Amino acid sequence: MMNIELNDILELKKNHPCGGRLFTVMRTGMDVRIKCLTCGREMMLPRSKVEKMIKHIDKNIRNDSINNAPKGTE
Repeated sequence: MMNIELNDILELKKNHPCGGRLFTVMRTGMDVRIKCLTCGREMMLPRSKVEKMIKHIDKNIRNDSINNAPKGTE
């Protein structure tokens, strides 16, 4: 089993119909929700199918989006 984590950037073996190959992980578990970085389309696929489709995983931790999250009004 591959170590797929939230916010990882996945490069898949085949292109999405829009032409993009890069996807970001939105949700993990038995099913994985991925989002195309070219067109923004989201897909929920079984983890086993996603693991077979992966060519490369970029562990792109987006600390800046976590640290710069909007705070409540003060």
